Amino acid sequence: MAGEFDLIKRYAPRGADRSDVLLGSGDDAALLQVPAGRVLAATVDTLVQGRHFPEKTNPYDIGWKSVAVNLSDLAAMGAEAAWLTVALTLPRELEGREAWMQAFCEGVHDLAKAHDVAVVGGDLTSGPTSITVQALGHVGEREALRRDAACPGDLVAVTGALGDAALALYLLDNSAAPVPEALLGRLNRPAPRLDAGRALAGLAHAAIDISDGLAADLGHVLEASGVGAVLELDKLPLSSEFRAHCPEGLMESMVLTGGDDYELCVCLSEDRLDEARAAVPGLTVIGRLGTQTGLQVFNAEGKTVELGRAGFDHFKENG
Repeated sequence: MAGEFDLIKRYAPRGADRSDVLLGSGDDAALLQVPAGRVLAATVDTLVQGRHFPEKTNPYDIGWKSVAVNLSDLAAMGAEAAWLTVALTLPRELEGREAWMQAFCEGVHDLAKAHDVAVVGGDLTSGPTSITVQALGHVGEREALRRDAACPGDLVAVTGALGDAALALYLLDNSAAPVPEALLGRLNRPAPRLDAGRALAGLAHAAIDISDGLAADLGHVLEASGVGAVLELDKLPLSSEFRAHCPEGLMESMVLTGGDDYELCVCLSEDRLDEARAAVPGLTVIGRLGTQTGLQVFNAEGKTVELGRAGFDHFKENG
């Protein structure tokens, strides 16, 4: 069986070819050129088998998602994604290790190339299956979408539909029937909203990607900005597949606290809404910010919706 360096040489993904990569994979570090007038945006995430993806998940999908979750963070900053590094840990005894790694790297490569992102380095080691990806990009210093810049009176809006990925995971765990492909695709191959993030940079005040659930992630913005929000449950955008397959009584929890959507939640002034919708078709207003701190959600009857648990926390019990 091939060793570490043979595996890297055979399967390491490249992503896109970029002129700002002065030196890529193969040396002790990559050399990258940040454009003049831009600042570096950097993020990193680790995905662990059994925690972030089921054991039997297709390795291509794992590669894809490990890139997507990081590009989504850059999207939330309004940044242009440019470069990735990938650290992969696999068990020595993994059956079909080379085929697994090849499929994984193809997933990394395909999504990176689709967004003109170069893979400029990484690492391969043995141990319990986990993946750590660092994504790097750049943004105009005064255009970055920060969590601490939301203002009272801002509208709260989201891209895309919410709850699909959480519902797919629920159905995988609780239903014997096949999960609809449209829902499963949202879980396994999320689409980072890089175009939307770049379009809203300098236009919206603040943004965050919805990875841990709308309530928890918007809560981070509210805390950082010292504001509160009121959301209208019946304005939250839902896909037709979600409406058709979500069990009765679970809609609120799936959409508000389910997570794994990787859509953007943005805060912007009302007088920029038409411009934002022209730049990002499908942007949906779901509420408004105010001076009273905290998050309130009301249903169509005007009754308060109980939010239940907060977003996922690796070091607390998550029910």
